[in-house]
Amino acid sequence: MGLRIVLTSFGSLGDLHPYIGLGLALSERGHRPVLALPAAYADAVRAAGLEHFAVRPDVDPTQREIVRRVMDPLRGARFLIGELLVPHVRDSYADLDRACAGADLIVTHPLTFAAPLAAEKRGIPWVSSVLAPIGFFSREDPPLVAVHPLVSSLKRHWPGTYRTLLGLAKRSTGSWTRPVRGLRRELGLPDRGDPLHEGQFSALGTLALFSRVLGSPQQDWPVNTVATGAISYDASHGGMPEDVQRFLDAGEPPLVFTLGSAAVAARGARGFFAASLAATRELGARAIFLVGHHERHELGQRTDDRVLVSEWAPHSELFPRAAAIIHQGGAGTLHTALAAGRPMLVVPFAHDQGDNAERVAAHGCARVLFPQRLDARRLTENLGALLENASFARAAASVAEIVRAENGPRAACERLERVAR
Repeated sequence: MGLRIVLTSFGSLGDLHPYIGLGLALSERGHRPVLALPAAYADAVRAAGLEHFAVRPDVDPTQREIVRRVMDPLRGARFLIGELLVPHVRDSYADLDRACAGADLIVTHPLTFAAPLAAEKRGIPWVSSVLAPIGFFSREDPPLVAVHPLVSSLKRHWPGTYRTLLGLAKRSTGSWTRPVRGLRRELGLPDRGDPLHEGQFSALGTLALFSRVLGSPQQDWPVNTVATGAISYDASHGGMPEDVQRFLDAGEPPLVFTLGSAAVAARGARGFFAASLAATRELGARAIFLVGHHERHELGQRTDDRVLVSEWAPHSELFPRAAAIIHQGGAGTLHTALAAGRPMLVVPFAHDQGDNAERVAAHGCARVLFPQRLDARRLTENLGALLENASFARAAASVAEIVRAENGPRAACERLERVAR
């Protein structure tokens, strides 16, 4: 008899897809995964043939103003945690408590603060997970915690000072999650520290669901952490759109521009696409722009037969056919781009994106352009360097071999089975 395993998550498609992928892998091994997620993702989960259980807060990822506030590079994290999630932790707990009835194991996400409480109260083993190295807040391998070129410069040139500031930043977030610790006390559960930091990790183990290209295990990572490699999934979108397929077949590999499912709604997205279109024309390149479902950033009115504007296309099919990939650096988009083996220009907007960007750039397969410095001239210069310098393509191909050799779904499943049994 297979295990009933509850998988929790919250966030963008980059937070949804790895857990759908994990659910499919568990199902193939004879287990019964349940994805406990906001109701807005029910259709995507069921389309994959998996069971969904609705968990509040029921935030609709298509609410553009909410996404814009979440993607604010300075205040987005506080809004997301302090205003969007933590005030609803009691509702989340009530839903997750029901979802976990009869479960053999629970997998938590860094933002599902109520999940460890539900697991501990019911006496069910649980395993934590993270999608990017920034989730560990390691002092030995310090992450870039703010998407800004000045912070990046401080980290590079004054690492000691940066580590001190990193500690201060970590302590400053303690007030955001006080209601979670209060609920833990009410439930009679022992205090395990800040739910955003040490409190999110299980003593039974943590799944580091990212490639070792991004980060290798450190001594200050949580105990029993397993670096599995990424788990990718984009089949919920369907196949390649016909217009995209025709465009790909009609000429040389294009530049591919995308800001994922969240940064596409950020305040700087329109400027990104406008500058990208200008750079494309300056280079005389073909290009595909993936602009999301809700706004086309005025690109449709200014394109020609060498540029295609589309709402979406499956990244796993499109990226390998690109001359270069220009994206925001979110973990989902990033890992698919790494596996494609094409040079990248990363324009990070918020959260883990800046740290991810600098980590892949260190391998020589990508360049980083912070949005504070984004304009058509700098975009043209960076893209020209990616296309003209063969070292980027060679490095991208080398990194792709590493990423494709990792089997994140199998490694994660084996670890979960070990813990449960």
